[in-house]
Amino acid sequence: MDVKDRSVDPAAQQVLLYAQKAGVATAWDRYQALQPLCGFGELGVCCAVCFMGPCRIDPFGEGAQVGVCGANADLIVARNLARAVASGAAAHSDHGREVVGVLREASNDGSASGYSVVNAAKLRTLASEWGIAELGRSAREIAGDLARAMTAEFGQQEGILKPLLRAPEGQRTRWAALGIAPRGIDREIVELLHRSHHGVESEPIALLRAAMRAALADGWGGSMIATDVQDVLFGGPQAIRSRANLGVLEERQVNLLVHGHEPALSEMLVHASRDAEMLALARQAGAEGINIAGICCTANEVLMRQGMPVAGNYLHQELAVLTGAVDLLVVDVQCVMPSLPTIAACHHTRVVATSAKAHIPGAEPIVFEPHRAREIAREIVKRAVEAFTRRDPSRVRIPREKADLVAGFTNENLPHYLGGRFRSGYRPLVDAIAAGRVRGAVAVVGCNTPKITQDRHHLTLVRRLLAEDVLVVQTGCSAIASAKAGLLRPEAALEHAGPGLREVCEAVGIPPVLHVGSCVDNSRILSVCVALVAEGGIGNDLSELPIAAAAPEAMSEKAITIGFYAVASGIFTAFMPVPRVAGSRVVREYLEGTVEQDTGGKFLFTDDVEQAVQGILAHIDRKRKTLKLAPMMYQSGVPVDAGVVPRSLVEYETPRGLESLGCGKAQTRSQAGAPKD
Repeated sequence: MDVKDRSVDPAAQQVLLYAQKAGVATAWDRYQALQPLCGFGELGVCCAVCFMGPCRIDPFGEGAQVGVCGANADLIVARNLARAVASGAAAHSDHGREVVGVLREASNDGSASGYSVVNAAKLRTLASEWGIAELGRSAREIAGDLARAMTAEFGQQEGILKPLLRAPEGQRTRWAALGIAPRGIDREIVELLHRSHHGVESEPIALLRAAMRAALADGWGGSMIATDVQDVLFGGPQAIRSRANLGVLEERQVNLLVHGHEPALSEMLVHASRDAEMLALARQAGAEGINIAGICCTANEVLMRQGMPVAGNYLHQELAVLTGAVDLLVVDVQCVMPSLPTIAACHHTRVVATSAKAHIPGAEPIVFEPHRAREIAREIVKRAVEAFTRRDPSRVRIPREKADLVAGFTNENLPHYLGGRFRSGYRPLVDAIAAGRVRGAVAVVGCNTPKITQDRHHLTLVRRLLAEDVLVVQTGCSAIASAKAGLLRPEAALEHAGPGLREVCEAVGIPPVLHVGSCVDNSRILSVCVALVAEGGIGNDLSELPIAAAAPEAMSEKAITIGFYAVASGIFTAFMPVPRVAGSRVVREYLEGTVEQDTGGKFLFTDDVEQAVQGILAHIDRKRKTLKLAPMMYQSGVPVDAGVVPRSLVEYETPRGLESLGCGKAQTRSQAGAPKD
């Protein structure tokens, strides 16, 4: 395959050429070697949940139509999908459990671990919500009680999850009527796995509804708890400038790459890299400093709080090592390729695995323990410095590509950036949507997969939506794709946004694509939607808002779980590539059609990014029409009605903090020249 068919990123293309010349197999090569993929598996009609099979249903109706036990294609597809949802929910929610454990550690004497309550205001807000007494108590005492209350949510057997009460009443009423309001996080995952076992649930739709309940336990439970606790422990993010792509690796510095999803150790590594003793050690080794950069969701965590640069998204993990400039790669859980130690053996790079749940043959094990976090972080930095002394400069090939970005928007700070210091709120955005200047908002999330040219679907979808005056919010590897392409800069509004969205971005000084965090921070997007409902004027629950979601390059089971809780929350969701549901008409008709009657949301499964764009725009326009919002001021960039900028936009001062980042009011079109095509 031509490298241009593997990635749209020029930095990735360069490293892929290095890999080909060196004879090193990457994820793309391994994918190619597996061709042709199993057609039964791709349709989802292969069942291996017991040992009587595996059973395959013939999609053409000429062979077997039921498995040994009598399960037909509809049940097999639903069962396989439900198991994927359970796994994805378990992964994200177990992340939440881990950070709650770190909060519990911080509530003790945190001097050895280095952890403490950084965001006391967020702690007290959560304490009030969770019914924790505050008066006359220290932050450590409150944190201890909050950690115990949150831990109980995982094992709770009856009632509903506490964070579910944040949802609008309309959503909660639907969940109760369907019987999918989650009672406890672990309970719903276990029950879903039980129901998908051989000889239990045999009704496909009932199984899909149980999958929605487990997904909601993640989105409104484990993931939401993870985001809240991380803000308490490490600080609430603020808009911050940084850079993205392989060009952030430094030729004359120790390069320590963090990869995975749980930020407890990576935050401590950042602090250790700034320690005077560690910096002196690096200088003694001949380095000019210590550079921490990230891959995947850990990258987003240290980016939005510490401003650390991002080396790349999921499919960049092997490429970063192949530059020869990475001295140590530290990994924890999720999306970590077992191939990394093999790739690292081509160079001097050390790979350190830190999770007791994720053993990687060939990696150096250093199990992370919260009470020893500071000590472990310093040991890892020392190993990175030692590896730097063995780096071969003649084999270092760092692509020059890197792009500026602004990241770190959240449901808590976005009102400030929209409305300024004195009139903070979502009213400017609501007014812009109601007036027809902004069409709506779309959350674009997810991964990379070798099945799709890296980043192509993400970037095509985002650019098409921006041109149609749609505000985009992003998390995870999708956000990193836009970062590498320069779409997270305020100036990107001049280059890519339609005239209405561009005027809004200029007025308040924000990029047209808002980075809101890692994959678990999709819960922030849910919170933004709740806030828009509370603001009033564009819908009374999430299903009425002119919004949508998309996963353009989905790869992991977590992606389908996120899609399920988005749809269960009333959100139209485009999902690419088509998951393994094509073998069941019943499953597809429910998830792409009749589920909307149950939850207010539905899926669009497609392999065509333009079909996804058109589906999203048609959905948003239907919602606008139902709400009787003003017609769009522009159609394909042409004014429909001269109109005026809503007063709530022009009167709000430029948000304090963004000006210092160079993100104040952008140049007008006449000052900047015509935007790029």
